[in-house]
Amino acid sequence: MSSPPPYHAGAPRPSWPQLPAALRAAIADRLGAPVVTARTATAGFTRGFAAVLRTADGGRAFVKAAPAVAQPHLTQGYAREAAILGRLPVDLPAPRLRWTLDAAGWFVLCADAVDGHLPRLPWARAELDATLAAYAEVAAALADPPTGLTSLGLPRLADLARSDILWWEEVAAGREPLPALPAAARGRLPELVMLESRLPEYADGATGVIHGDLRVDNVLIDPDGRAWLCDWTWACTGPAWFDLVTLLLTAYAGGLDVDRIFAAHPAATGAPPDALDATLAALAGYYLTGAAAVTTSPQRAAHQRSSGEQALRWLTDRQGWR
Repeated sequence: MSSPPPYHAGAPRPSWPQLPAALRAAIADRLGAPVVTARTATAGFTRGFAAVLRTADGGRAFVKAAPAVAQPHLTQGYAREAAILGRLPVDLPAPRLRWTLDAAGWFVLCADAVDGHLPRLPWARAELDATLAAYAEVAAALADPPTGLTSLGLPRLADLARSDILWWEEVAAGREPLPALPAAARGRLPELVMLESRLPEYADGATGVIHGDLRVDNVLIDPDGRAWLCDWTWACTGPAWFDLVTLLLTAYAGGLDVDRIFAAHPAATGAPPDALDATLAALAGYYLTGAAAVTTSPQRAAHQRSSGEQALRWLTDRQGWR
């Protein structure tokens, strides 16, 4: 098995003192008290500001911020996440949105701070079980999503797959270079193309909302052992079993019986028999070709390379390729 990247140490972020003074003043004013400490988030692969702020009156809040001109895509992502958080059912294990702010040319998102830590790798079984339970709760609640959430016009996983996830067909057509493959997967390009092509078909009829980016660094475990699902920027309409596969990639890397875990989870109920294989094939191509294209973020490239390798090796095991 390949070692997962160090999710606890992601891309470098600006610290609280590095933010413009006018922005810090606006945030403190909205929080209602001066900021006395700021604990910068170490996980994640974006370079926006993200920190738990503690104020002089004892309050705590999680704040993200990005400059509109220098980081427009990140600003748009934070605004999208804020809209989604504000419309999730209030009893789900997800941070609650407090407010947003435009100040000093920056967009700011403020949510409740979750007192927790990233799951440890390799996964401790209790933390994985807590995360699986949290996702079962989320999947059940969003199988019939509230109208406020669907009114956002969230993208469909089926469309995202066709436009941005299926890359083996690009490799087969010569439009993308063939990434490095383990010996057991060499010569299996036709099978990879065939398997990944089933993902959009399987996702087409789904009406529930999924997280869309469920992985270990988007999970926090609180002191009571409960898991919280964070970073909802990529929520979309799709089948819940897709999130389950992305979450379990690191569990596969840790040697756990992920086939059994997947099959036993409520989110996999009703999944086509080869939905897991189709998703693994698509993720392997997406991550491996993406890793080769990333030149500005070694942390992101390492994450994509490791995730692609895990997906491909899990698929190789299931297919019995030798």
